[in-house]
Amino acid sequence: MSRIGKLPIAIPAGVKVIYNLPEISVTGPKGSLSRVVMDGVSIELTEAAITVNRADDSIKCRSAHGLTRTLINNMVVGVSKGFETLLEINGVGYRAEVKGNVLNLSLGFSHPVNFQLPAGISVEVEKMTKVKVLGIDKEMVGQTAAKIRAFRPPEPYKGKGVKYAGETILRKAGKTGKK
Repeated sequence: MSRIGKLPIAIPAGVKVIYNLPEISVTGPKGSLSRVVMDGVSIELTEAAITVNRADDSIKCRSAHGLTRTLINNMVVGVSKGFETLLEINGVGYRAEVKGNVLNLSLGFSHPVNFQLPAGISVEVEKMTKVKVLGIDKEMVGQTAAKIRAFRPPEPYKGKGVKYAGETILRKAGKTGKK
């Protein structure tokens, strides 16, 4: 039995779960999410918890068991609390600002980078160098943060670029010069 898949998912107050055979929908104070459940996995829904079970011990069912439980748990947490990812911008003149649904980044290029935010994702900019990506879908929050980081990944010599908060950058020694 999967160590992750066998754990029940607690349903917090204010969250409503609806399961129609191929699809599960979760609605909470922050919004609603839905996802199609994979074959070989069944869901038991009670008042206080969700339990994920697998049909048999085939490789496909075993691999889908823990994944399905984690995806449903992320949906429940997302609609109740939400997710956030912090990014830091390092470099002289590097900054970010939000105008409506567009994130404007000045990253040392000859032109500013205008990034259109996907639906359901919002961004807060603190001190022009700290960017907080917010949303209810964990997958979309992580993908949006990765796209923003990909515009200017941190370089190993001076550490300039966009990095995740808490990310350590392996630094390289520069040129030593002529002796």
